[in-house]
Amino acid sequence: MSMAGAWRFTVGGRIVRRVLQLLGVVVSTAVLNFALLKSLPGDLVDVIASESGSVSADYVAQLRQAYGLDRHVAEQLLAYLGRIAQGDLGFSFRFGEPVLGLVLHRLGPTLALVGAALAVSVVVGVLLGIASARRPHGLTDTVLSALATLGYSAPMFWTALMLIVLFGVHLDWLPIGGLRDVSAGYSGARLWLDYAHHLVLPALTLSIYYVAVYARLSRASMIEVLAEDYIRTARAKGASEGRVIFRHALRNAVLPVLTVLGLQSSALLGGSVVVETVFGWPGLGQLSFEAIKSRDIPLLLAVLLFSGVLVVLANLLVDLVQARLDPRVQAAATLTSRSAA
Repeated sequence: MSMAGAWRFTVGGRIVRRVLQLLGVVVSTAVLNFALLKSLPGDLVDVIASESGSVSADYVAQLRQAYGLDRHVAEQLLAYLGRIAQGDLGFSFRFGEPVLGLVLHRLGPTLALVGAALAVSVVVGVLLGIASARRPHGLTDTVLSALATLGYSAPMFWTALMLIVLFGVHLDWLPIGGLRDVSAGYSGARLWLDYAHHLVLPALTLSIYYVAVYARLSRASMIEVLAEDYIRTARAKGASEGRVIFRHALRNAVLPVLTVLGLQSSALLGGSVVVETVFGWPGLGQLSFEAIKSRDIPLLLAVLLFSGVLVVLANLLVDLVQARLDPRVQAAATLTSRSAA
């Protein structure tokens, strides 16, 4: 079997394993989140009763029966898993509509925010790491390391507020909240530009921390790779410095960055809660915050479930990219396929 065929064989196996893992994560996440939220004091009926003022005990009992809260926790869990299997994530009493529609409506803005922040973090972080690794402990490395430390240590909400004050208030270059300018009535390409204009500050806030992380990581990895024998051989053959770095070294140096990226995909989604709340970005993070405030358990369970699925899909994508970039994985796949034959 050829190298390409072995890689395709490995990719197929990885996808099958990850799909099975996805199903396991969905069930495990649903059970764990349900158990954690049920362990908290109070429930949906308590919130409704507190907002309604003085209510009778009979009315509270009727509400508990209507929402199925009078049954044992194990029965509620089995009923919840059964609804998930049928694609029913419940009904949000706060918004007055099915939870699935709410989550899907907010999913797009969150993916746009996380995707933009991720692209900026990886590209800028790796480029800064390369610039630092070319002359370790030099002036450029010292300055970039100091900036990376500052970006790494600054709290995300403080970064958001400082960017709002600078670019939104003093300079008045960028909008400081919302998904788009509703009053402008844009359409077509102008509407998409307005979306991008509103995305800049939230994506920049979310990416600053991760730029620092990937810059430090890629710097250390690039320094190690540049000391390898095959890099010295490429330089001895007369290859330019740009070709040595971007053609020979970067492919191996970026592998640890991809590994950390897969591990931090959940942290990116967690950070979006803070960013979306500060900037009023209508995504899953802000939706989960609203669900927590109102004790909307079905909505919060759905957001957490979707977040778990997104993390598994992100790790699947990272694994596939690593398998494509790392020749050791392809060589192992070739040996495995030959021994199987």
